[in-house]
Amino acid sequence: MPSPAKPARERIIDAANRLFYQEGIRAVSVDAVAEKAGTTKKTLYYHFKSKDDLITAYLTSRDQPNLALYEAWYKAASGEAGDKVEAIFLQLAQSARHPKWRGCGFLRTAAELANLPGHPAMKVGAAHKKKFEVWLAGQLADAQTPAPAAIARQIVLLLEGAFSIMLIHKDPAYIEEAGRAARALVMAARA
Repeated sequence: MPSPAKPARERIIDAANRLFYQEGIRAVSVDAVAEKAGTTKKTLYYHFKSKDDLITAYLTSRDQPNLALYEAWYKAASGEAGDKVEAIFLQLAQSARHPKWRGCGFLRTAAELANLPGHPAMKVGAAHKKKFEVWLAGQLADAQTPAPAAIARQIVLLLEGAFSIMLIHKDPAYIEEAGRAARALVMAARA
């Protein structure tokens, strides 16, 4: 027996995820999302009162999967905390080599909405970045790294810088270099 179709709301979010990530939120119309989801524009607006709500749902849908991926990469890596932190960057560099990789969806959305600081999607993006920083600080604390919150913040700066420079140069070597710097930060703190 065939499995039941996904509910319309999920199909709309999936379509928004693919289109917004690949083309950008400003470039994609609500009509395009509805068409990709196999729904009508009326159905889309039944589930989301505006495109802004859809953009917010798009980022919200990326939050936990992205955090879980970073956690999995960290846990799977061998070595000490510095090696594990570097592994996150190395995995990101590997992902960046895929032709469909477009960078950090949260950062790209923030760039598109930079003149709308109160936009709900900006709040989702800020919360996502903060969750990663807090999670990383917890990992560093568990590894008995001195000043884990400060080191985590420095690593986040390296990560976001790597994401930003990738938008310009499209060269994963920048992410790898940022990973080496992140590892060095952790190792120096632990020395």
